[in-house]
Amino acid sequence: MRKIGSVPISQTVSCLDGYDPDALHVDKAREAMRACITPLADSETVPVRSALGRVLAEEIVPPINVPAHDNSAMDGYAVRFAELSCAGKPFAGSVGAGQCVRIMTGAVLPAGADTVVIQEVAKREGDRIIVPPGQKRAQHVRYAGEDLKIGVPVLTQGQSLRPAELGLIASLGIGEVRVKRKLRVAFFSTGDELASVGTALKEGEVYDSNRYTLHGMLQRLGVEIEDLGVVRDDPKALEAALRKAAKADAIITTGGVSVGEADFIRELMARLGEVLFWKIAMRPGRPMAFGRIGDAFLFGLPGNPVAVMVTFYQFVRDALLHLSGRRDDYAIPLLKATAADNLRKVPGRTEYQRGVLFREGDVWKARITGQQGSGVLRSMAEANCFIVLEHERGAVKAGEQVAVQLMEGLA
Repeated sequence: MRKIGSVPISQTVSCLDGYDPDALHVDKAREAMRACITPLADSETVPVRSALGRVLAEEIVPPINVPAHDNSAMDGYAVRFAELSCAGKPFAGSVGAGQCVRIMTGAVLPAGADTVVIQEVAKREGDRIIVPPGQKRAQHVRYAGEDLKIGVPVLTQGQSLRPAELGLIASLGIGEVRVKRKLRVAFFSTGDELASVGTALKEGEVYDSNRYTLHGMLQRLGVEIEDLGVVRDDPKALEAALRKAAKADAIITTGGVSVGEADFIRELMARLGEVLFWKIAMRPGRPMAFGRIGDAFLFGLPGNPVAVMVTFYQFVRDALLHLSGRRDDYAIPLLKATAADNLRKVPGRTEYQRGVLFREGDVWKARITGQQGSGVLRSMAEANCFIVLEHERGAVKAGEQVAVQLMEGLA
């Protein structure tokens, strides 16, 4: 279960410094969403192999040391005894003065030995080993607990589990792990002009691409997805769709709901929950809605395809990860590149131009992908990054530094 706060969203956001729903800065919109969203509390126990991409719901504290024993980091000789020792078969004796033992990588360091001389530098003459000068005490030795120590936490609640974390958990002999349950996200498109793929286009209609980009973006977040299709601009149809979608943790709509110009939309939202209609100082993606229908948080995105993807990655992704219980730093990194060409920009809004990041010699440069209209989905398909032009920035000249967000693994 997820407890929903009783404080109205409008009251929460009104307390934020600089909050203006008719000219909302990008950072302030993110802050407003985060302030209103209560993360999931529900968790479940799953096998470690099924935990990839899930959010950890418990602290991982090692019940054993890793490695469990002092051992050799290299093949060679443990100074002091003349006997073979292999990984998994510890040498039972002890190493005396003037003696050494043959040892392999990962083998337990024999009692009395404290240093490993690698085989490449040691010279064998009969039953004697000649060790050259220049060796250092404790070289090539891995100590018990050097990686993970009993009782010292290594993973914290709220981390996303990657392959490395799965291996780390397995190295402790742990076969199951408690994770937050997956988010349930329902979405639909609105508009009488939209046709579903597989149907014949009527005059004035266009195929709905937004549900396909949304499905792909949500899949990459690892959430449970419910596609409710295309909903016509009809009060009854819209109410039915919202009531059904409200059974999920989050609702995403594209089209007229975000604009909220029709009286029936605002009245419907007020009756079913609480939704704020924003004009964000950004391009593309100015109109947007945020609120709550029942226990589900609603994100009303613009209808233009590029605007849908930009607003999803700049707002919805962040909000959903926060809702899922993530506590680590999941912000999309901003990197620096050199503008390859002049870029048009007016101060007073943040722009997300679709670009190509490329290397010219030792210099990383970025250029835009042609037409930047919010309906030109090709500008996204040809891009490998967003060129992020800050709110107060004006036109950019070739050679100036710009911020970029990589799309690899994201868009």
